[in-house]
Amino acid sequence: MKKIAILASGSGSNAENIIRFFQHHPNIMVDSVWSNKPDAFVLERAEQLKIEAHCFSREEYTATDKLYLDLKRRKIDLIVLAGFLLLLPQKFVREFLVVNIHPALLPAYGGKGMYGAHVHNAVISNKERESGITIHLVDEVYDHGRVLFQAKCAIEPNDTPETLALKIHELEMEHFPRTIEALLSGSD
Repeated sequence: MKKIAILASGSGSNAENIIRFFQHHPNIMVDSVWSNKPDAFVLERAEQLKIEAHCFSREEYTATDKLYLDLKRRKIDLIVLAGFLLLLPQKFVREFLVVNIHPALLPAYGGKGMYGAHVHNAVISNKERESGITIHLVDEVYDHGRVLFQAKCAIEPNDTPETLALKIHELEMEHFPRTIEALLSGSD
């Protein structure tokens, strides 16, 4: 059985979608959800779905090996970043397979500070004709690493950052779990 750990910082809609997708999967399971924010709604979502939920401090993340060792002890096969905003320490990306989803067509609109509404505002401000999602492997650089999958959506003249966010969210819900499944099944 392949084991996933989800790292998230926010509400957790992508995390919930992934948990539900793999609930009855014969070969892949979500082992646990981890957040750097004690008030992140993702922790409540995980508990409601009977998935272990853990909160860790910045010190446990950067100054000690606690989180790293916890994930190693659990024999995690894949770390999924689902709205996780911290840069992973190098030892995480060297030791674990890590995948992220970004709400734009990388390499455009990526990098430090480019997440969520910041991305959608920039895309609309620049009058782009399309946007989308990028699912990629994670390395030591923000929004970098081998692209596994991209999906596009058209931007209409009357779209706002809020309407674009809804289109992007639909793409995330449809494609993120399937891309994870393909990666863990060796068919990426």
